Amino acid sequence: METKKLKSFKELIVWQKAYKLVLEIYKFTYNFPKTETYGLVQQIRRAAISIPSNIAEGYGRKSKTDYHRFLSIAYGSLLELETQYLLSIDLGYAKQSGTIEGLLKEVGGMLYRIMNPIQIDGKGCA
Repeated sequence: METKKLKSFKELIVWQKAYKLVLEIYKFTYNFPKTETYGLVQQIRRAAISIPSNIAEGYGRKSKTDYHRFLSIAYGSLLELETQYLLSIDLGYAKQSGTIEGLLKEVGGMLYRIMNPIQIDGKGCA
């Protein structure tokens, strides 16, 4: 079976989902208090933007090691974003979003599976 060669990072499903997450985060933070403009709003948006940006940058690298490193950074940013999302809710700045929570879980799972593929050759746990 031949694998289709992707022409662009934009064809990666994980990048598409991460990009959608950024758009949702911008909507989520739109009505935060003005006092948080340079605090939590800026921090949460930076963490969100970091996810698809690092996926794209890693894809553009020529080595698997670099790609894995950038995926790892994206995963770390995702966990940072999740923390800030929870903090925002607990502070009463916004209500929970099933869309954001679903994308956090989905992107996190995809990144984890890309970085830790199941091996069927006896060396993994499949």
